[in-house]
Amino acid sequence: MKASKRPRAQQARRAPAPPSAPSACPVSSEPMWYHVLACDYDGTLASEGRIAPETMQALHRVRDSGRRIVLITGRQFDDLLGICPEIDLLDWVVAENGAILYEPRGKRVDDLAAPAPAAFLAALERAGVPFSTGRIVVSTVVPHETAVRRAIHDLGLELQIIFNRESVMVLPAAVSKQSGLEEALRRLGVPAHKVIGIGDAENDLAFLRLAGFAVAVGNAVPSLAAEADLVTRAANGAGVREFVEEWLLAGREPFRRRSPVVRLPSDSGSDEG
Repeated sequence: MKASKRPRAQQARRAPAPPSAPSACPVSSEPMWYHVLACDYDGTLASEGRIAPETMQALHRVRDSGRRIVLITGRQFDDLLGICPEIDLLDWVVAENGAILYEPRGKRVDDLAAPAPAAFLAALERAGVPFSTGRIVVSTVVPHETAVRRAIHDLGLELQIIFNRESVMVLPAAVSKQSGLEEALRRLGVPAHKVIGIGDAENDLAFLRLAGFAVAVGNAVPSLAAEADLVTRAANGAGVREFVEEWLLAGREPFRRRSPVVRLPSDSGSDEG
C-alpha cells in the first residue's frame, strides 16, 4: 500500500543555519519538503544501546542530502556520551527526555529545566526506590512508580512521571521530548511541519505529534504505531534504514501529514541488532 501524497506546495525559503550548526551540502537540486530527521535512540536507531554500522551509513546519506538530524532520547546525558561515539554526526541532541540540549560540534550543553530537589531524592531513598539521576532526570523502573507518585504528592512538587516501556522517568511538569525538539528547531530555524519523527515507545508520542510526518519502527508499542503516519516492516535501526532508503531518499516526498497509517507488508524473519 502506498501513502497518500501531500499536494505540492510552494516551498518556503530555508532560514540560514546558525553558525554553530554543522554544514550539510545537498547532493541534489530537487526541492525538499522535510529538512530535519528527528530520531529516538533506544529501540529506534539503536539496539542494546548501539547503532549498527549500516544504520550510521544511512544517517550519513541523510546528512549528505542536505538534511539535519536531531537525536531525541530519554537516556541520561553522561550515559549517552559514553555509549554513542557517533554523536558528533548529529546536529542537535535532546537528552533526558527533553531536559537537556546538546550541540555536538561546539560541545555546548544547555539544561532546559531544573533538577529535582534533594528532599525528593531523600524521600525515594527512604521508600527503598532504586533510582539514578542525570543532570535533570530521575530514573527508576516499574513497579516503583507508585512510590514515586506518593513522594511527589507528599512533597507537593510539580513533577511528572513518564514511561518508556519498563523505564520510569521523573521530570519537571513542562518537560517532554516535544519541548526539547521545539527548542532544537528554534535554534535550527526550521518549523515543525518540516520535520520527520521516528520512534518506538510511549515517550516518543509527544515529539511525533509535533512532527510533520510520524514514523513508527516495526517494534513500536501499539499506542505509538496507531498514531504514526507510517509503520516500517523492520524493527529498530533496520526500520530507520528502510524508511530512509525506500521513502525519504527515494523521491517519495512529500508525504501528507497525519494521513491514515500505512503498514508496510511484513517480511519473514527478524532484522537489526
